[in-house]
Amino acid sequence: MLNTLRAHIARVSKEPEPMAESGRSRKALIVLHQEHSTPGRVGRYLQSLGVELDIRRPPLGDPLPDHLDDHVGVIIFGGPMGVNDPEPWIRREIDWLDIPLKNDKPILGLCLGAQMLARQLGARVFTHDDSRGEVGYYGLNPTPAADRLCCARFPRYAYQWHFDGFDLPDGAHLLAGGAGDFPHQAFRYGRNAVALQFHPEVTYQMMCRWTTRGAERLSRPGARPREEHLGGWFQHDGAVSNWLKSFLAAWTGDNLPAHAVTAPAKPAPTSEPRMQAPFAAAAY
Repeated sequence: MLNTLRAHIARVSKEPEPMAESGRSRKALIVLHQEHSTPGRVGRYLQSLGVELDIRRPPLGDPLPDHLDDHVGVIIFGGPMGVNDPEPWIRREIDWLDIPLKNDKPILGLCLGAQMLARQLGARVFTHDDSRGEVGYYGLNPTPAADRLCCARFPRYAYQWHFDGFDLPDGAHLLAGGAGDFPHQAFRYGRNAVALQFHPEVTYQMMCRWTTRGAERLSRPGARPREEHLGGWFQHDGAVSNWLKSFLAAWTGDNLPAHAVTAPAKPAPTSEPRMQAPFAAAAY
């Protein structure tokens, strides 16, 4: 079993060879929120599709572009900060999302990025009264529309690291619910905007780093112990990796399928959460 685990780590961690695009250059806007953060395997998979990475870090003063005419889309990654924190750059980044939304550019929000997209669309972003979260692998309940996003089946388990959640925005289509304290795990808005509460970009090395630097968070309500994170990666990561490759190919190629005309009903919240309070930085 150990040899199988090592082989899987080596396979998913290997840098793919970029594929040449004939006649034109493609690039994706990558929005990160800490100096040491990386796009993980999302970045590697994009490069394997011949997509250049245009990396910006708004908290460090990097400007976001006035238009995305030169980009195939934008991916907003996670971070230890929250949508309801008072830093001015957070508000500016949320407001900036109006640019790709109005121009129907592909958007992918991951964790904090998903919460930013939800807030831009008018939904509430909240923290539970006891600040419980999801840290580790948790089950997902995908809708049929989720399995139709690309050629691969939507993940049934995914890696989480968050203590905030979001309501489903008006007009959005639920892609996946959760069985626990955060009933909305993924949604799609319009043709090209997708929000994922979880972290498909995480590699085994990233998981080891997060669970070491952010070890104090593993004692908070709802968090899984570190050994379950590492064991869960071996059990569930293959399906997540396969789905991510297929999804990014469809997303960058403007090949996401049309969705149903009517949005599914919103599941009822499991408790009455409150608005988030600022908290100290963690290990993203």
